[in-house]
Amino acid sequence: MTGGHVTHMLERYRALAIDALLAGVPSGGPQYLYDLVSEYPRRWGKGLRAALCLAACRAFGGTPSVGLNAAVTVELFHNAFLIHDDIQDESEQRRGAQTLHGEYGVGVALNVGNMTNLLALQRLAANRRALGSGIAWRLFEETQLMLRHSLEGQAIEVGWIRDNVCDLDADDYYRMCLKKTSWYTCIYPCRAGILVATGQHGAVDVLDRYGWYLGAAFQIQDDALNLVGDFARYGKEIAGDLWEGKRTLILIDFMRRCTGDERERLVAFLRRSRAQRTGAEVRWLHGRLLAYDCVESARRSARDLAAAARREGQRVLGPAADTEDGRFLLGLPDYVVERSR
Repeated sequence: MTGGHVTHMLERYRALAIDALLAGVPSGGPQYLYDLVSEYPRRWGKGLRAALCLAACRAFGGTPSVGLNAAVTVELFHNAFLIHDDIQDESEQRRGAQTLHGEYGVGVALNVGNMTNLLALQRLAANRRALGSGIAWRLFEETQLMLRHSLEGQAIEVGWIRDNVCDLDADDYYRMCLKKTSWYTCIYPCRAGILVATGQHGAVDVLDRYGWYLGAAFQIQDDALNLVGDFARYGKEIAGDLWEGKRTLILIDFMRRCTGDERERLVAFLRRSRAQRTGAEVRWLHGRLLAYDCVESARRSARDLAAAARREGQRVLGPAADTEDGRFLLGLPDYVVERSR
């Protein structure tokens, strides 16, 4: 499937999920709540998670109507994560505009994120009527597993920053990435889609390896775009990861290859808080990462992971690989490493 077809399918499935999500947000209520729940979903986005859920559902014999509630649940949890992550990271931009906490304050944003999570839980509860108690409970268990992995991954990352951990290697990054990114971005949406399509809990893990590799490739490309992307398309501040001190695969590569003097300067930079870092220091580090070819090295790793995801997809999809959704799933790995936002 060509990149254009992948983009078309993403847009199609995103529209289905976002329209249903927005239709389910209560109207009225107190100021600075329900109107802001809709803020991030209304901005442009890829819709990757909802599309994975719906495509997996269809590829395994379900229909979009069967998978739609699960896809909306995925999107709600995703948007809650974004709100809370932006606060934790002190991010300034999200999807081409100011972050929610930047515009309305941390207190308002935290509350909106919590309400977004509550709406996701209500969507989960609604599955009891639509799919029966058995599948609804299994979806709850899948969601609980995803949330646990994601929060553990976030704890690893923020712990590295808090404790200024600098003795890391690629395996450390991949373990963090599996939990923080792959589970909620790719593995969980696929498992949810398969579960609602088949009703068979024992079959939900067939795309786990595909989702793990795809999610890691997605995250590495995101890390690269944060350094060399076009802000107008990327939608977040360029070099924000450096201001935040995130231990990306790119930064870890530099840590392990730089000179002693460069490492000493880097460790001192990372020891300071975001507010204490300067633009000159960020520019120096940005330049060193490019000089050591760390971005392109990470992108090569992302392309290898994308190829592994494609092989895993071909292995498990069988005849479904020739369906519209099978071709979409097999086309996604190339898309995630070639995208510009």
